[in-house]
Amino acid sequence: MAKIQKERTGSLGFEAKLWAAADLLRNNMDPADYKHVVLGLLFLKYIEDAFEERRAALAEAVAEPESEYFVADESNLTAELEALTEDRDEYTAENVFWVPKAARWSHIQAQAKQPTIGKTIDDAMDAIERENPTLKGVLPKIFAMPGLDKHNLGKLIDLFSGIGLGTKEHQDKDTLGRVYEYFLSKFASAEGKGGGEFYTPTSIVRLLVEMLEPYKGRVYDPCCGSGGMFVQSLKFIDAHNGRRDQITVYGQESNRTTWRMARMNLAIRGIEANLGAKHADSFHEDLHPDLRADFILANPPFNISQWGGERLENDVRWAYGTPPAGNANYGWVQHFIHHLAPIGTAGFVLANGSMSSMTSGEGDIRQRLVEEDLVDCMVALPGQLFYATGIPVCLWFLTKNKAGDNHRDRRGEVLFIDARKLGRMETRVHRVFVDADIAKIADTYHAWRNAPGSGEAYVDVAGFCKSATTEVVRGHDFVLTPGRYVGAGEVEDDGEPFDEKMDRLTTLLAEQLAEGERLEGQISEALGRLGYAV
Repeated sequence: MAKIQKERTGSLGFEAKLWAAADLLRNNMDPADYKHVVLGLLFLKYIEDAFEERRAALAEAVAEPESEYFVADESNLTAELEALTEDRDEYTAENVFWVPKAARWSHIQAQAKQPTIGKTIDDAMDAIERENPTLKGVLPKIFAMPGLDKHNLGKLIDLFSGIGLGTKEHQDKDTLGRVYEYFLSKFASAEGKGGGEFYTPTSIVRLLVEMLEPYKGRVYDPCCGSGGMFVQSLKFIDAHNGRRDQITVYGQESNRTTWRMARMNLAIRGIEANLGAKHADSFHEDLHPDLRADFILANPPFNISQWGGERLENDVRWAYGTPPAGNANYGWVQHFIHHLAPIGTAGFVLANGSMSSMTSGEGDIRQRLVEEDLVDCMVALPGQLFYATGIPVCLWFLTKNKAGDNHRDRRGEVLFIDARKLGRMETRVHRVFVDADIAKIADTYHAWRNAPGSGEAYVDVAGFCKSATTEVVRGHDFVLTPGRYVGAGEVEDDGEPFDEKMDRLTTLLAEQLAEGERLEGQISEALGRLGYAV
């Protein structure tokens, strides 16, 4: 069985408290603006904590005889200490952002009760961007806007002051990352449909990552939202004792504010990623045109009609047919394929309609994908996994490497998994996959793909999984809905002999029919007394 990474949840103890405090800021603010205020303040606290920890380490070093920074002349200690702890290079050399004095948390907290606190924070954000080029254009400068309650902003600053988000202890526990992710999920839930533009639920991302196993190589997401695919990929590597330096991350995001969120989300975890120098539309301004990725993980926007497809009719990416101008789904599919390396694999989320649509040439494109042996696996997901949409969704897995050196030769086959019965309701309206659900799906896929003798052997399971040949798929007109292939699950035998069961059931039916007649008579009689004879 695969070693499934365990999500560290519920052990911090203060996420909900932080959220409740942050919620005080909302008033009449739009969640789309409000989230940037809260997440921006979290980010500011993080880089300050990391800066102060490095500063303290330098201060200790001047008193250590074995240290390269040791100062023997005590009369010169104060000046040397000041020079060392204010040396920008001593921070950036350790991948710590340089925080100028006007942006330090002590200065901000001292101003927390002032009506000008919003401008103080905006100025701090500007100063940090000037000193750290990689953050240029990333940090929000919206704290001075009139709709933001400055009194409650001061309260939030005081609350954040008591939590060390950037220290090594908290970095090891990914404290800020977890708080950040918790807030992202809460904002996604609050925003409804718009929330899905920047956040994919963690359990879906974990499932994609566990199935693809991105140990090393180039990882690409051309619609990366807040960067969740990259975060989970690095968590997977850490959980499996891999090496982060063997992964190179590439991404792109069309929404400017979401692109900025992704930059912050990755920065707080120390993840270096090439998200391009700006936000840009992957269809019309591909920032990584020559990239051929080993792994593609994505959750593109579903069924987008206004995507400018009419301006891309002869695009080099449409090797399997021009996608309809009224729906971008098969534009995304072919964009992924175009960017796959010869041994690459893509896993992505799409609306269920993508598996069966025959309109506007989509059926023809899907047929070519199957006949070219690119479709590796299809997974039907249960409903209510997303905060943003009730549209039923599925996972596609495409590969150019069905007969790789380390895999079973699965040329001419497609694996279908029906996972609609898995998951548990986390709330009344939201479902999640637990570790056992992710393991069941991922282990099935790995057993099907892996070379003989490398693990558990794959077997079809009625109602859950089926390995079908291209001929079988052709017989279903190249519709890729797993339910068509896996069949119905086996009904568990309860041990009751058939004759006895039929006697019992027919007796019960007779009793229920008699009861129905009795109730019908009572209703007729009651209506008659009211003058409404039946």
